[in-house]
Amino acid sequence: MTNDAYDCIVIGGGPSGLMAAVSAATRGARTLLIDKGDKLGRKLGISGGGRCNVTNAGDLDTIVKHIPGNGRFLYSAFHNFGNRDIMAFFEGLGIRLKEEDRGRMFPVSDKAKTVVDALVGKVRSLGVDIRVHAPVDRVEYADGRVAGVRLRSGERFGARAVVIATGGKSVPHTGSTGDGYAWAEDAGHTITELYPTEVPITSSEPFIREKTLQGISLRDIELTVWDPKGKRIVTHDGDMIFTHFGISGPAALRCSQFVVKARKKFDVKHVLMSIDLFPGESGDALRDRIDGLVREEGKKAAKNAFRSLLQERLLLFLLARAGIAEDAQADQIPKAALQTFVDSCKRFELWASGTLSIEEAFVTGGGVNLKEIDPKSMESKLTSGLFFCGEILDIHGYTGGYNITAAFATGYTAGKCAAEAAASSPSI
Repeated sequence: MTNDAYDCIVIGGGPSGLMAAVSAATRGARTLLIDKGDKLGRKLGISGGGRCNVTNAGDLDTIVKHIPGNGRFLYSAFHNFGNRDIMAFFEGLGIRLKEEDRGRMFPVSDKAKTVVDALVGKVRSLGVDIRVHAPVDRVEYADGRVAGVRLRSGERFGARAVVIATGGKSVPHTGSTGDGYAWAEDAGHTITELYPTEVPITSSEPFIREKTLQGISLRDIELTVWDPKGKRIVTHDGDMIFTHFGISGPAALRCSQFVVKARKKFDVKHVLMSIDLFPGESGDALRDRIDGLVREEGKKAAKNAFRSLLQERLLLFLLARAGIAEDAQADQIPKAALQTFVDSCKRFELWASGTLSIEEAFVTGGGVNLKEIDPKSMESKLTSGLFFCGEILDIHGYTGGYNITAAFATGYTAGKCAAEAAASSPSI
């Protein structure tokens, strides 16, 4: 069964797909938005811990720096629709925004539903046809260009342009199950290796297996990934938490992709990481502070004399690592042992064994090869009228509003250029 033809069909109702539909319809393109799920904006609705971190307020270079997975590819898209444009867009929909730590922008309501409802409402107001519960079987091509979309139900829609915005393989319960990769390959595209990013890190250290530190949260630490030769790969600051399988929290998530890449690059099973528990304090300054505690509290047991430094379980663990008994009188502790304790505080080492799976990651690394995509339009260089946006592309950033900024920018660009391509293309 063949239905009426559209100027533009967008597959995927996530952040990039919704923005692509808005962008295309704003330019007068007759647009169809298709999603296999029961409602639009499911992934948007859980972003930012359910509050929807719509973008980041940093300058362009800062945003690109925080998209380590091919961020430079996005300069043209950000020129079309950058973070300031994103803020203006949502404020134009009546959503007041507020800036929080590290430039993260949230709706004042603190509810993702506010953003989802406004964006979906904008799509509807532009007259976009919407089909949910409509899984796509394939994108159809003919003579080197897009021809239309066929649903699993057998329905077919002709199209002058198709935007694939189906996401990666992370958070699959929102509908991101990697469907779009096969349609890209059908058009001749290559998919770079997929891997988890922004994902908790696993460790088989005895103290992890024994849950010695499970549940302990650390604030404002620095977490570093090292290569097998002892060279620093990357350091990230922020918060983290010890879990029953390893470590998680913002700092760990940002380091996770480097653990994945180091294991592959160096062909090793374990990657060394270290935590600086006092990044704002040099080792010498920390030693001076501890010596001061010894002078003031020297007759007390170590666990009491140093209780102001760290949470109790972590303190006892690091004292034991330094060979210091928790009930040892503080002024009787050998200087060498105190130095070992200081060193452990400044470089608490643990071995990472990997990460959780790509399905448990917040973001997918890898995707449609960017060498095959025009960065100015998001159009395929191999198939006319075919556009990509969002996480299906080989682009990935850190959490904190960077991935969603990339999604909105590429979605806007893809929708805009798809509408323009449809206007100039021959009839179907």
